[in-house]
Amino acid sequence: MALLGIATLIVVLSRGKNHTFEQDFQIEAAAVPGLVDKIYMADKENHQVLLTSVSDSVWLVDEKFEASQPMVDLMLETLAEMRIRSRVNKAARENVINQIAAKSVKVEVYYKDYRIKWFGGKFRLFPYEKCEVIYVGHDTQDMMATFMYRDGDDAPYEIHIPGFRGCLSPRFVTDPYLWRSHSIVSIPVQRIKKVELDIPDMPTESFSIEREGDGFVLNLLNPPHRADGFDTARVAQLLSSFVNLNFDEFAKAVPKAELDTTFKREPRTILKISDVDGNEKVLKTYMKYVNPDDATVMPDTTMYNVFDLNRLYAVIDNKDTVLIQYYVFDNILQPASFFLGRDRSYFAK
Repeated sequence: MALLGIATLIVVLSRGKNHTFEQDFQIEAAAVPGLVDKIYMADKENHQVLLTSVSDSVWLVDEKFEASQPMVDLMLETLAEMRIRSRVNKAARENVINQIAAKSVKVEVYYKDYRIKWFGGKFRLFPYEKCEVIYVGHDTQDMMATFMYRDGDDAPYEIHIPGFRGCLSPRFVTDPYLWRSHSIVSIPVQRIKKVELDIPDMPTESFSIEREGDGFVLNLLNPPHRADGFDTARVAQLLSSFVNLNFDEFAKAVPKAELDTTFKREPRTILKISDVDGNEKVLKTYMKYVNPDDATVMPDTTMYNVFDLNRLYAVIDNKDTVLIQYYVFDNILQPASFFLGRDRSYFAK
């Protein structure tokens, strides 16, 4: 009987309050690093995405791709800081509920909780995985809040973040591509083993920069031989580019005209970056036409007026096709002569 009494007391003390208007809408666990370990989102059009935590600073998209950490951080910040602005009044409640039922994003947030949390959470017992389910609907007319419904509540609410001017629905996106990291490589200079740039149209300008002891040497690839001297400042700038090198966006819908022509030709450049642990990243670049149909009627790659002067295509490890900016790659896709201190006569686009 004594054990039964203790068990009953534990249940009573640990029982949470029912959801009420006075209770804030936030998920407090999202403010504590490491507690939230999974977020699943799905909309009414069968788009869905799963975010899972590997560590405090590494998340995966659909358990396969590295997630954009700034995106994940913003999501956790949103879950932790969102508050109730007002309860939907009775006159509008049915209409809001119907709209949420017809078009909304279901958000499931999984996190570690404890059945016993005493003394401000300092004394905790009986951990378990808890799931909060929220339906994110449309935005309010003033675009300063978003209608949301939480499982267990008796009505939807207008949800906002105090001090933030804007609605919250754009943060709950279900397109997996928008959650994926745009990082190509992130290698400190001291971890780089070799960088190789092959330029099929200009084989004599192909080269590699390889670690030798505490420094680097520059080798020409065709014919293979070591270069006598190079511009150390330019090489240092090249190597430092790989500390945090990102692409612009995923090329999710490459026009068929370019698939049938551009991507069947040799790449303009083939960039390989390897680190001291044996990891290698391969980036193949291709010209991007301003008008994709020009790929079939104007195949001459010397006619630069038909090409996009801001971005070009790149294929990473023969998997993802992305768009990269010339501005970012200006000092990376240069020929050997550039690093040998000669005139910058050619940009290996």
